Amino acid sequence: MPRFAGMLFGTLPIKHFMKTNILEGKKVAILTDNGFEEIELTSPKKALEDAGAQVHIVSLQSTVKAWNHDHWSQSYPVNADLKNANSSDYDALMIPGGVINPDEMRRHREYIDFAAEFMTAGKPVASICHGPQLLIETNQLKNREMTSFPSIKSDLVNAGANWIDKEVVTDNGLVTSRSPEDLDAFNAKMIEEFSEGLHKTL
Repeated sequence: MPRFAGMLFGTLPIKHFMKTNILEGKKVAILTDNGFEEIELTSPKKALEDAGAQVHIVSLQSTVKAWNHDHWSQSYPVNADLKNANSSDYDALMIPGGVINPDEMRRHREYIDFAAEFMTAGKPVASICHGPQLLIETNQLKNREMTSFPSIKSDLVNAGANWIDKEVVTDNGLVTSRSPEDLDAFNAKMIEEFSEGLHKTL
């Protein structure tokens, strides 16, 4: 699909696409460690499952603890141990944000390599808020159109990305958004790109 930013599913309501089976047969990995912003995992996960996808939380941890605005929240079970997980078993990747989570993941080669394998293969990847910090470590962001939480704009620009201030930006299967306020647009575009499958490798 050509590069474009901020375009949703025509004129139909976003919720129309959240209750279909457009992702039936697709398997999606949500890559995270402790400290993810809770709504940035739970909202996309529900949207993906409502669209028919099988969703696995993949982590080096056995359970992952959420952050909710300014305090720790509940823990969530991990479906796949990253040490044993294989990117070839998944059709797409979603990376939630949170201040703590991406900074922790980018310190571990296992997270970096897992994300990089999706990028290299042309599989769709969606990331929101601070989540794109992990993608910086893949060294695959040069000339990619992206957005993020504003505080990491300079990090992405320094990594070669073209940063755009829009609720959702899409570039050849890479979907990014700025914050939880953009989740409706993010979820809709994520489902669209995931449904399309492999994209042309750059």
